Parts: sequence; C-alpha cells; structure tokens
Amino acid sequence: MTGKNMLQRKYPHDARLSRRTLLERGALGALAFEIGGAVKMLNPAEARAQALPFAILTQQEADLVDALGRAVVSGADEAGLAHYLDHQLAADPGAALLMLRYMDAPPPYVDFYRSGLNGADALAQREFGRSMTALNEEEAHGLVGLIAGGNPPEWKGPPAALFYFVFRADAVDVTYGTVEGFERLGVPYVPHIAPPENW
Repeated sequence: MTGKNMLQRKYPHDARLSRRTLLERGALGALAFEIGGAVKMLNPAEARAQALPFAILTQQEADLVDALGRAVVSGADEAGLAHYLDHQLAADPGAALLMLRYMDAPPPYVDFYRSGLNGADALAQREFGRSMTALNEEEAHGLVGLIAGGNPPEWKGPPAALFYFVFRADAVDVTYGTVEGFERLGVPYVPHIAPPENW
C-alpha cells in the first residue's frame, strides 16, 4: 500500500505513521493533516492555529481537552493537545502514540478519553456549579487535584488517577516533546533519533 493510499482512509488524519517514522520526521512536530484535499505535515499547534476540523472529538470535547490540558500542563492547549489527541484517536490504534496504547489498553481509545473528560466535567459541575471550561485557574487546579488523588465521590469513567496519568503524559508529550519544548525547560535536546530538520 502506498503512502498516498494510506492517507485516503476514512479518517484523513490517519497517516499510519509508525512511532519510528514519526520520530524521524520530527516527533510531535510532524503529523499528517488533510487540508483542502492535500496532505500537509503540521505540528499540533499549527493545526490548532488553522482551526482544522476534528475527525473524532466534538467541539465540546475539544474544549474540555483544552480546559483540562491547560490546568494539567501549562500551555498544553496552545501546543495543540486537542488536535493531537484527535489525530491519534483517528489513527490506526497500532500506530497511535497515546500513552494509553503503551499501557496495553485495548482499543478503541476514544471511549477512555471521552468518559474521563465527561467524568471530569461532571465533577466540576458538582464541585463548582459549572463546566470545567468555565473554571478559573485556582478552581481548575483544585479539580485536577481531586482527579489525581483517586476516584472522587460519584466519579464515573475510568479510574480517575489512571485517567490523570494518561492525560498528563499526553499533554507533556505535546507541550515539551519538541526541541522548543526542551528549550523552554532549559534542558539540552539529545534525541535518540535526530529529526532531519528543526520544527
């Protein structure tokens, strides 16, 4: 099967890139997105800036990803966490780079994220009387603490601490898994497989 054929699947975001291929192309800096019938390599932040449509997530779910991502890892929303998750959820589960895959969870992975986001939003409604997307920074951090600490009362969804661990790992990958992310941390970037060009 040619690369072009692989990109013309039901979900245009599914480039079926292996983890190694993706690392060779620049880690999270190079995901295949279809724009106007053409496939372009964009990083998740660029996909967010261009407001590319979501293949799997609804806009409401993407807003929840942004709100929770911002509270879990500062800047994860701007780094394109929602577009990254959507891209990976649309991909072949065997090629997805989501932390959940590396924990040997059975696909499809969308149910895990969807139920975790809904659980977090329901918890925000119970604790603060409004959606997670409407919480201020202090409330959002308090919500994250409740989720990370284990199953809060009336929690519905995957185990809360597991959801926090997986979601946070994905957010860290998107936010700091690039050369620029390492620079923001003040850590030298020493790749196992060097990307052919900076991203």
